[in-house]
Amino acid sequence: MIGFTALYKELAAAYGPQHWWPATDPFEIMLGAILVQRTAWRNAALALAELRKHALLGPEALAATNPDVVVELVRSAGFFRSKAARVRGLAAFVRDSGGIVALREWPTERLRETLLDLNGVGPETADAMLLYAFERPVVVIDEYLRRLVRRLRSPAVNMADEDLRESIFAAIDDVSRLNEFHALIVEHGKRHCASRPRCAGCPVRQQCGVGTSSSSGVVDAGPETGRLRPALRGASP
Repeated sequence: MIGFTALYKELAAAYGPQHWWPATDPFEIMLGAILVQRTAWRNAALALAELRKHALLGPEALAATNPDVVVELVRSAGFFRSKAARVRGLAAFVRDSGGIVALREWPTERLRETLLDLNGVGPETADAMLLYAFERPVVVIDEYLRRLVRRLRSPAVNMADEDLRESIFAAIDDVSRLNEFHALIVEHGKRHCASRPRCAGCPVRQQCGVGTSSSSGVVDAGPETGRLRPALRGASP
């Protein structure tokens, strides 16, 4: 299997800088990480734009807003009732914790555990928040990454998330590079390494058992294992 340092370099050379995340406010990033679940980024961005239009991109204002109003504002993101409850719950947590400035002082493990206790925040979403909103050196494990690693391994087997996390962190432990690595993995997944891979033009095809077994450039690898949790999907978030 290609090493993670080499994989990072290959993908960076192929796709260039990804410039994630397209927001500078940490709370907005956290909201986006919830709103983009199970939808494309353009839909989450529309919901964020509606919240911004109504001055609800701050935790105090959002937590205090009528739930029915929030439901309508985030409708474009899909699953709008559950997502409205989740973003209001996130807002209340940030408000009651003293705001983003106070949360920045929390140790990473405590912050991660607390985020995971919030409704609608699973490991992928929590780690995305930690990496992009709080600039913590965290490896984000998503289905794009699991699928790529599974295909690059010989023989193709699943790798436990914690083992995968440790292996990547041993090769890439800088916040900015972890940020870029995750964004590159998502970009590669969208372009080539989907559930039905598009191998033509893949920058790591020569290291991939699926790619080298295909003469047509597009193969059906059969059923995928693992549970899809698309917290970061669509165009660059």
